[in-house]
Amino acid sequence: MLPVRLRVNRNYASKIKITHAMLTLPTILSLDSITVRYLNQQLFQNLSFTVNKGEHWALTGEGATDLLQTIAGKYNVTQGSVRHVYYEEYLKENPQQKLPFTPSDLVAEVMQKHNFRNLSSNATEFYYQQRYHARDSEDAPQVKTYLSEIKPATTTPAVWNYDQVVHTFRLGNLLEKELIKLSNGETKRLLVAAALLRNPSLLLLDYPLTGLDVESRASFSDVINQIIASGITVIMTSSATEIPEGITHVAVLEERQIAAAVLKEAYLPLQARNFPAVTITKQELQELFSPDPSVQCGIVVQLTDVSIKYGDKLVLDSINWRIRQGDRWALLGHNGAGKSTLLSLITGDNPQAYAKKIILFGRQRGSGESIWDIKKRIGFVSPELYQYFPDNCTCLEVVESGFYDTLGLVRPGEAANGEKARRWMKLLGMEQESDKLLKHVPVSVQRVCLLARALVKNPPLLILDEPCQGMDQHQKLYFKQLLDTICTHSSTTLVYVTHYQEEIPESVDKVLQLKEGKVISKGVVEPVEG
Repeated sequence: MLPVRLRVNRNYASKIKITHAMLTLPTILSLDSITVRYLNQQLFQNLSFTVNKGEHWALTGEGATDLLQTIAGKYNVTQGSVRHVYYEEYLKENPQQKLPFTPSDLVAEVMQKHNFRNLSSNATEFYYQQRYHARDSEDAPQVKTYLSEIKPATTTPAVWNYDQVVHTFRLGNLLEKELIKLSNGETKRLLVAAALLRNPSLLLLDYPLTGLDVESRASFSDVINQIIASGITVIMTSSATEIPEGITHVAVLEERQIAAAVLKEAYLPLQARNFPAVTITKQELQELFSPDPSVQCGIVVQLTDVSIKYGDKLVLDSINWRIRQGDRWALLGHNGAGKSTLLSLITGDNPQAYAKKIILFGRQRGSGESIWDIKKRIGFVSPELYQYFPDNCTCLEVVESGFYDTLGLVRPGEAANGEKARRWMKLLGMEQESDKLLKHVPVSVQRVCLLARALVKNPPLLILDEPCQGMDQHQKLYFKQLLDTICTHSSTTLVYVTHYQEEIPESVDKVLQLKEGKVISKGVVEPVEG
């Protein structure tokens, strides 16, 4: 992937460092010339990073998430030193703190993967389709239970309490809801609320804006300001162009080294209009992406008066939607509007589809086809998919797993499929990431891996749920042009889900918008000015 480019005034950056030295701000966290390893992989070498009191940092670039995990104490520091000054000061002020007590007790983190567990067995993690299966979804704790069980490790009075986080993160109408039934954005809000209940000194947020709708993203800066005002130091990973107002400093990582560490005012990521024109190898794309005409049909999807209900909650209300072969749709709506449930009826993940008037690829749902018959015709990208991939998956294994509709390789892959997966990775500019673990590459690379996984089997239907999350402006531009090229040279059908109209490809000309489970508009996409 193309690296984030900066336009940084180096002289100004030098003046900033001199000013900091003159102020002699007290340090609260220091990483001094550290080398970090995970299993047999070296993540960082001779890296230094310092956080002073009153500073709140955004980390962007290659290795940002790994640096956050290092601060959290998840990786092995083999050389250099890490000093948690905030922890030392806490012990001085609270000598009676109940032991054992470590720096991790003063750190709360919200990473991309949650660690929710089912009620029946505390060791059993959620699985991807669980939310749509009534018996299994009821095995998940409710939001109110999850929050009420969180206790701070500290003996000092808690700054954030249950009622405060419920109000701040708009969780009141979700309290009776099982965790597995939350949307991606709702889950993110819950996880940040839960982290604050631990009463941390240091809050680590891994791409917290991922999955949030426009309203939630707009209010996130206010939430960050509230967190900072409560005395908590914030360190977060972020895309280059979405850094909240309350963040004071930005550290840019290139090749797993800190290339720049500046005040946010000195950080000016290069805008997309300044990038060179995107070039796509159309011949290679046409050779790789040629959907099998034998699986194409006139009506790809037809839903007739479809409603979905869980308990007393009506999630979808009388949905009528026809998607013809070659249609390109945008599916819009706020977090919790019902988009994920609607898509699950199409992808075969929701068992309620059997009892509804749903036609997929010309056949009535439940007329003898298996879930695998459906999935082999659909390429699917969702931000939630990342949650369910095993930690030991390489990027190449993730891409190749698209041939088999599995989350990672559950058996040895086929040589021809592996070669085709590599060709897709090269076309998408990420062949150098093939052998790296998915968890260790930037979020932008993770998203492109999931896209390649959806494309490898040449599906007649592409469903892309917020595929641009975590990408910088250049990557988004390349991605949009890639999709437009695919649509120009094939009869592939596209359903594109996003919270941002400017991310919608030019080839998308129809829109379905949901609100609280109902269709509130259906028509053509309005052009974006500008």
